[in-house]
Amino acid sequence: MNLTKILTASVVALSLVVVGCEQGGYDPSEPGLLVAKTVDQDPSIPSISVNGTQLHAQSFGNPNDPMLVVLHGGPGADYRYLLNCTAFADQGYYVVFYDQRGAGLSKRHNKDIYTMQVLYDDLSAVIAHYQTDPSQKIFLLGHSWGAMLATAYINNYPTKINGVILAEPGGFVWADVEGYISRSRDFKYFGELLNDAVYMDQFISAKENDHAILDYKFDLLTAVDGDKDSPTGNEGALPFWRSGAVTFDAYLEIGEKERPDWTANLDQFTTKILFVYSENNKAYGEAHAKKVSSAYTNVQLEKTLGAGHDMISFPTGWQNFYPVALTYLNELK
Repeated sequence: MNLTKILTASVVALSLVVVGCEQGGYDPSEPGLLVAKTVDQDPSIPSISVNGTQLHAQSFGNPNDPMLVVLHGGPGADYRYLLNCTAFADQGYYVVFYDQRGAGLSKRHNKDIYTMQVLYDDLSAVIAHYQTDPSQKIFLLGHSWGAMLATAYINNYPTKINGVILAEPGGFVWADVEGYISRSRDFKYFGELLNDAVYMDQFISAKENDHAILDYKFDLLTAVDGDKDSPTGNEGALPFWRSGAVTFDAYLEIGEKERPDWTANLDQFTTKILFVYSENNKAYGEAHAKKVSSAYTNVQLEKTLGAGHDMISFPTGWQNFYPVALTYLNELK
């Protein structure tokens, strides 16, 4: 089934829900009706309670090995599409995944709670929760927004991390982020895909904190990235649990208002970083990779052949990314 058919089927399903609501049969905000339940709604989902919230989280490997914390993209995505990284657990790393605050299966929060400091504190709390010894080495692996978060964290705490793998961060200063977003969303404005993705607006609307409805609508827009017409060069749509629409909106608004620069202290981080970009992402390219990565003083720049933006998720990209990433980590282990 192609993406257009998936979106059309989703709109039909949503319209049936709306009809049911009008007849008193359904409530779109009911947990699990439109999108997956979160950890506070389903106690069977693996979770940790840190920094005043409840996060969907899992760990793999020996807790005494060097820790590798995997940071997903978005803002508002989840770690499901990065689970190939469990392979590092078989190579002597303690691999930790978590859905960021308000994203994926983690507990939702209203928009006014989000700040960059909250994300830093959450990451520090996740590390502290899983760390078994103060001397245990800590590595970060961030993809897209997750790579931006990893860099922002290092910029604030340059001595806390022992190494980092960055896969196609949009940028570390807001102007670079805006440039990449504009290129990666280079669809014809009235094209069929975007029309399908926004078509459900005529069936159902949501207020700022109507989380389930907003998440459902955002899920459909997210699916566009997997289409063959997307400049990001992906092989298909990514697996995910839930897209956090409120989280995404909050951090986009923070970026537009504060126009952050996460490079001021990066010269204090002298350890070599691994910066990876993909061959097939037309919106990224070598020039942008060199520009963004130059904020660090010691960079290993690598192109992942046969892959698009989500190189870690699909077979060809993963097969080319994994050995490079493993070699880098082993050098610092």
